[in-house]
Amino acid sequence: MNKSQLKYSQNFLRSPRLVEKLVRLADINPGDLVYEIGPGKGIITEQLLKLKTKVVAIEKDEKLFQKIKQKFSENSRLKVFHGDFLKWHLPKQKKYKVFSNIPFNLTAQIIKKLTSAVNPPEDSYVIIQEEAAKKFAGLPYGKERQYSLLLKPWFEMKILYRFRISDFYPIPKVNIVLLNIKKRKEPLIEQKNSQFFRDFVVYGFNQWKPNLKQAFKKVFTHQQFSKLAKDLKFGLLSKPTDLTFEQWMGLFDYFLIGVSREKQDLVKGAEENLKKRESRLQKIHRTRL
Repeated sequence: MNKSQLKYSQNFLRSPRLVEKLVRLADINPGDLVYEIGPGKGIITEQLLKLKTKVVAIEKDEKLFQKIKQKFSENSRLKVFHGDFLKWHLPKQKKYKVFSNIPFNLTAQIIKKLTSAVNPPEDSYVIIQEEAAKKFAGLPYGKERQYSLLLKPWFEMKILYRFRISDFYPIPKVNIVLLNIKKRKEPLIEQKNSQFFRDFVVYGFNQWKPNLKQAFKKVFTHQQFSKLAKDLKFGLLSKPTDLTFEQWMGLFDYFLIGVSREKQDLVKGAEENLKKRESRLQKIHRTRL
């Protein structure tokens, strides 16, 4: 990707007044350490600095980096770096937040980096496509998906603002929102069971079966699954996306205590196996290209 392509893989906000409104919608206070991914020309940076925050901005584009560095050269509360955020080391101990209008083509990679960090942000405020926000947030904005279920034990997600396409240049062809990803003070799953939960969800979503009952056929007996469906109030023919997060948690809670060790072992490693399959597919795709 050349520099002009890089520049226009992002849609920039037009109005400083709108940005001021967005920043004030966020739970950002004087003295907070805020990371900004791809500050562009600094329209968000300027409003963050007005709140007396400490800002760390990482800009990949050389020309934009030089411009923003010069624009705020006299503000000691801003540190701007030229680099790729996806290769950047996030704080391992300090509390920090994120507020960014990110390149849409990097949404999944950026959110994965933020939510899988050893020390995730207390709050992430990201301007992204509405469809992507629904995928990560699940209910009440859309059905729960694998993405949303893998985040919800550790994060709460809320759409704070819906933009008009005229708020940006170039004008996007999709709907855009401001999504808040807030780290839970206390995770809903014990640390020792966190990977087990992730494997459980991935296993349920990737068996290529017509419904969840068939997907978990080797894990739950017919009697067990029927009782769970009745107790948790979902249909026997429900698909993985038909269940709420709470219903998935109910299934997992029973899985931990009501299923034999041998059957539990069927689920272990499901996420890692999925990553390996995806990696092989990407390698085949690159080879064919």
